[in-house]
Amino acid sequence: MTTFTLRSMASAAALLASTAIAGAVDYTAPQPMVDGAQADMSALSNDGDLRIAYMPPATEFNYYIAIGEGVKALAGEAGVEVFMLAPQSGSDINGQMGMIQDAITQDVDAIILSTHDEAAAAPLVKRAVEAGIAVVIVNSDIGNFPTPVHAVVGYSQRNGTHKIGEYLVERAAGSELQIGVIEGLPGYHSTERVGGFLDGIEGSGNLEVVASIAGGWNVEGGNTAGMDLLQANPDIDVLFAANDYMIMGAALAAKALGKREMMLLGNDGDTAALEEIAGGAVTATVNTTPFVMGQIALQVTLDSLDGKFGGGFVETPTVVVDTESVVPALQDPDSLYPKPSKSY
Repeated sequence: MTTFTLRSMASAAALLASTAIAGAVDYTAPQPMVDGAQADMSALSNDGDLRIAYMPPATEFNYYIAIGEGVKALAGEAGVEVFMLAPQSGSDINGQMGMIQDAITQDVDAIILSTHDEAAAAPLVKRAVEAGIAVVIVNSDIGNFPTPVHAVVGYSQRNGTHKIGEYLVERAAGSELQIGVIEGLPGYHSTERVGGFLDGIEGSGNLEVVASIAGGWNVEGGNTAGMDLLQANPDIDVLFAANDYMIMGAALAAKALGKREMMLLGNDGDTAALEEIAGGAVTATVNTTPFVMGQIALQVTLDSLDGKFGGGFVETPTVVVDTESVVPALQDPDSLYPKPSKSY
């Protein structure tokens, strides 16, 4: 697997990993899924006239639209038909389930799926697989979907935030620093992201986590959490948040309290956060390259249908982006959604 170094290869177009599997887009060698989670790859085929549904949990999240833009970009190059089906709200589970049912009846060859309720989706995914439809789960690093699927494509959340922990260790250079952590809502994603960061700084005696509280995954929650952390622990030097929205909120709290020398670390690579880094309000984030993830998800889907992919989990690239490396990422607007607010 390719290793990405800090402050390098910030452009999403440059972040495609290498592999022995040939294709229009390269990706890392797949890792086996847990026993019972792998669907039979031999049941898939390519009839030469492909229709593929990209089905994120909602259209309200820019991150999933960015994945879709990557899917669409490669689909145009490959000459395959791709369409998106998704409810507006991420809480509309019933709406997404109805759309999955519709996709199964629309004679699609593949479904690229991300869902907020894997248990609810499992019976429908089972029907799709039994119908010979390729099912690729995207934006996940869980290789044990409740029913067998053909592939899982996404970044390792723990590996990604481990990198920003290592980044902090490097930047701290032996200085005694106190750290506040802003978690997401309780669950797998928050546990993995916070855990990866803590693993990354483990063993550094000069770095101390003094408090950790939830921020609700949004800017308002990050602002409240940041204010609470900094008022209760005025000696905090570093804030790490499990996503970019929360660290952008925490940046507002730090600014309001006059704490302009703090290190503020996030995760996702949201366009707004990249621009905050360029402007100096946020120090660094883990760019999880959703556009590239979409390209890889479609390539894995095409390779599955063509018999070139043997199944498994494909990890997509992550890289730490800071003020020294953010401009190249912002100068590649075609790989970002939404587009940057200005030219860089």
